[in-house]
Amino acid sequence: MRRPSLNSREVSSSRKHRRIFADNGVAMCVDCVEKDYPNRGNICLESGSFLLNFTGCAVCNKRDFMLITNKSLKEEDGEEIVTYDPDLCKNCHHVIARHEYTFSIMDEFQEYTMLCLLCGKAEDTISILPDDPRQMTLLF
Repeated sequence: MRRPSLNSREVSSSRKHRRIFADNGVAMCVDCVEKDYPNRGNICLESGSFLLNFTGCAVCNKRDFMLITNKSLKEEDGEEIVTYDPDLCKNCHHVIARHEYTFSIMDEFQEYTMLCLLCGKAEDTISILPDDPRQMTLLF
């Protein structure tokens, strides 16, 4: 019986590849991830891949690093939107997920969001003031 190496994790090739589609029609593979859109709390990543959630490529059966491709940056109404297909298999170029990260300033706060099949979903809000008004206590 052949044992998988530490650098490459075997994935069953007998199953059909289940896909879900992003708003723009990009197919994402749910067979390559441990959990779909894991809740990451307030950890919003502009780039990178959450490799702990990656079970291995369902096409080539390898578990390796990802390639970042098709990165785009656009601004809409003061909101910065970064999208890319980061989770592209390095070996066979199978698209695993589409990563979307947004940044905006609303009043006195910076707002961040992340949505990715592999990396998960997250939101964070940070005050741009020296003292966060949400942390202030009333002195009355």
